[in-house]
Amino acid sequence: MNRTPDGKTALIVGATGLVGGACLRLLLAADRDTRVRVLLRRPFPELPASPRLEVQVVEFDRPETYAGFLGADHLYCTLGTTIKTARTRQAFRRVDFEIPLAVAEGAREQGASHFLLVSAIGANPHSRTFYSRVKGELEEALLALHYPSVTILRPSLLLGKRTERRLGEELGALATPLIPLRWKPVPALVVAEALVAAAGENRQGVHIIENLELQRRSQSRNDL
Repeated sequence: MNRTPDGKTALIVGATGLVGGACLRLLLAADRDTRVRVLLRRPFPELPASPRLEVQVVEFDRPETYAGFLGADHLYCTLGTTIKTARTRQAFRRVDFEIPLAVAEGAREQGASHFLLVSAIGANPHSRTFYSRVKGELEEALLALHYPSVTILRPSLLLGKRTERRLGEELGALATPLIPLRWKPVPALVVAEALVAAAGENRQGVHIIENLELQRRSQSRNDL
């Protein structure tokens, strides 16, 4: 499935996660011609069925297994892990930096024009914190690829039902009332909605949405 004249093609990397899964559902539920392609590391039967969805199982350690499936207009990157899950810094960097960058490079070469990234609050390539530094290094590397449009979201802890437990996020959710607004955890659905909205607007240039803006969107959503 390549880009089609009657609509856009969206590519999602990380579609089995909280934000990626929400993006997938939003895109498929929308009344539009957008086709959706997802790259997975393993089969995931829980994905919704749709004639507009193409699923490709690939080996991210072997770029040749997915090089032919990167044709898209918009690339959503929602990959992310934790040091606890990855177990080593090298493994963490592989998931949060090397794979996203490799996919971004390949998709750009095949004509992708808008890269949409879920980064993290505090992302900074010069941070003393390893997690924040890797996130910042990815942002910096992506800008060097010269995508016409780049949207970067920097949420705090994500709220939502996961298939795996993340104790830090669970504790963060419990402590939400005590946390200043700009640092509060944010629902994954709000992050996904912001990504899909940004893709629809498709503004040129680099646009960064910080956690405080996501919190405002969340409050506005709850007030409806």
